[in-house]
Amino acid sequence: MDRMDIDDDEPAVVARTEAPFSEEFAHIEALEVTDKDAALKAWSDIAAAPVQGKDDFALKRKEAAILKQGKLLLKLHKTTELGQLILATRPFLDSLSKARGGQLFKNLLDFFLETPNAVEEKVSICNDCIAWAQAEKRTFLRQSLEIRLVQLLLQARSFQSALARINPMLKELKRLDDKSLLVDVHLMESKAYYAVSNYPKSRAALVAARSLANGIYCPPKMQAALDLQSGILHAQEGDFKTAYSYFYEAFEGFDSATAPSQAIQGLKYMLLTKIMLDQASEVSSVITGKLALQYSGRDLDAMTAIANASIHRSLAEFHTALAAYHDELAADIIISAHLQELRDSLLQQNLVRLVEPFARVEIGHIAGVIGLETDIVERKLSQMILDKKLNGILDQGTGCLAIFDAPAADKTYTAALATVQQMGHVVDALYKRAQKIF
Repeated sequence: MDRMDIDDDEPAVVARTEAPFSEEFAHIEALEVTDKDAALKAWSDIAAAPVQGKDDFALKRKEAAILKQGKLLLKLHKTTELGQLILATRPFLDSLSKARGGQLFKNLLDFFLETPNAVEEKVSICNDCIAWAQAEKRTFLRQSLEIRLVQLLLQARSFQSALARINPMLKELKRLDDKSLLVDVHLMESKAYYAVSNYPKSRAALVAARSLANGIYCPPKMQAALDLQSGILHAQEGDFKTAYSYFYEAFEGFDSATAPSQAIQGLKYMLLTKIMLDQASEVSSVITGKLALQYSGRDLDAMTAIANASIHRSLAEFHTALAAYHDELAADIIISAHLQELRDSLLQQNLVRLVEPFARVEIGHIAGVIGLETDIVERKLSQMILDKKLNGILDQGTGCLAIFDAPAADKTYTAALATVQQMGHVVDALYKRAQKIF
């Protein structure tokens, strides 16, 4: 099926001139500073006013007022009102060209998705808008709305629902050969598979996205998103040096594209790789760098606190940092997963240091000193013994840990192998002499 046979509502650059009503709008914008409710009512009155016929001036005025109302509702974090505005605007789109109407609708939906919380309401509105776009046969608008819905599902951690949406989208987009949207969808597919721990499929989806991106113009923000996902997958494999390079590229890309929230995410991952590489002392120099300095705040304070805990090898400081910056650390599944690894490493180092002076020590005493429950400490000690990182046994009858001296290396086998090797040389030498005789 050819693209032109479906509809013509692809995104287009539409010239809009607000000059005829700029004075009226300037007055309302000034009112936003002093009386936001009055300004909101003024925008609402213009947006709700009916337009007679094909009056281009009235259409542009109403279109601009709807956008202004949406921006103000976003500033006021009025999610429900924004949802109502989206639904109320749909009949007006019939008065505009499909390109103009589609762009206006997507802008309003972006405002709606940027508001905090209300995830269920956002999903409901998105589903309703997708059904409307399908009924109106606005294919390209529907595809854009479906991408926004998948992004929302990923944010809400409904990964299986996101994957269920992604698979039919990929089939449709491959048939239409829309490479730009395919890059978006493959990237989201990679994120979803990573979240459900299907790392091979996550890597395959990312490779597909990168291959498509190499054949088209890729905006800086999209390139940065690809670099970020590449860094995440390398970090999952334990290749933190390569991951740091990707995170640095992503951070610079988001910074140049003026995407502060994503730039902070890239910067946090950079600091995380430094900590995981046991280079926590370099975190402060990264934070005070020219680009990173403008992003100072609680997110970077959280990573600094974790870095200090790593430097001091202090499990208590680590738990304090997690409690103090829970939203900044635990809410991110990438950071949370790697911090769990760091916690295990710190716990192991602390346990080795605590039991080193003893030949026999109560597990309860170790738990009291380290500030953890006895069963957690016991489980970790048994794991360390099985991994041969601690030479000892757990006496569960008395609740004690018996520690043995490191066994002296048995050189018998090494000496035996050396003797056999030398005998081999002797036999070879005798064989050569025997050949000369005969």
